[in-house]
Amino acid sequence: MNELILHHYSISPYAEKIRAILGFKKLTWRSVTIPVIMPKPDLTALTGGYRLTPVLQVGADIYCDTKVIARRLEEERPAPTLYPDDFAAITRAVSLWGEALFMSLVTLGLASGAFPREFIEDRRKMVPGGIDEAQARTVMPSRLDHIRATLDLFERQLADGRPFVLGEAASLADFSMYHPLWAMRGNPLSAVFLAPHVRVGRWLDRMAAFGHGTATEMTAADAVRTAREATPTTQPAEDPGDPSGRHVGDRISVFPEAYGRDPVEGEIVRADAHSIAIRRRDERVGEVVVHFPREGTIILAA
Repeated sequence: MNELILHHYSISPYAEKIRAILGFKKLTWRSVTIPVIMPKPDLTALTGGYRLTPVLQVGADIYCDTKVIARRLEEERPAPTLYPDDFAAITRAVSLWGEALFMSLVTLGLASGAFPREFIEDRRKMVPGGIDEAQARTVMPSRLDHIRATLDLFERQLADGRPFVLGEAASLADFSMYHPLWAMRGNPLSAVFLAPHVRVGRWLDRMAAFGHGTATEMTAADAVRTAREATPTTQPAEDPGDPSGRHVGDRISVFPEAYGRDPVEGEIVRADAHSIAIRRRDERVGEVVVHFPREGTIILAA
């Protein structure tokens, strides 16, 4: 049975989202620490160019973006579920709320000088039009308003005594809100905004108590070798409802919509309404299948 291998770094909020889910599901996994900035030669050999954090590897199947990683972990261990009472649509809506909060925190970090220069230069290459620190300082008062409004709404959501966002059980909605607030709590510049929100603070403690599961270190070289020695387990499956008429075997190019960079090319192996998986070959890792979400992704004919 292939091990779960998470490629991540410790200060990544999105990686913390997945680490917390691993803890919630009490999973055992291997931890590969990747560089914070480019180059990331071992990671991009596995993904075909995708560089965002985290990435989940299961043998020769590679999962990019927390949306498909969360679904893969749900398959690995269905209970406790991330989708209690089939709240999938609501959890997605809350995820978008959490992502908006995360971007406000990024603006705050840029405006306050919290990020090292090499980190800013690296991310500047990712974002079309670059990163403008002066503009971040200009809009910072509005972003502070956004952060305050979100925390106020969340505090009110918890006012009826519910332990988690949707009620008695934790769900993907909680983990989607957790990672930006985890980052906020860990940064003295932003932690002050959390202080008045006592219920939110208690909820953060409950989320942190899930831990990270059982992790053991693994080198990037070993992860590459694992992929090379494994065979992808993804079976071909058509998406009969594909609005663009794509089929298994079609060559496509996939990249994150928010950045418009680092396209990954390959042949469609499996697709449904929410994800698409492509087969690609690399001289270092051999044949792998790379999985992407349909939402937030641009898919073009290669």
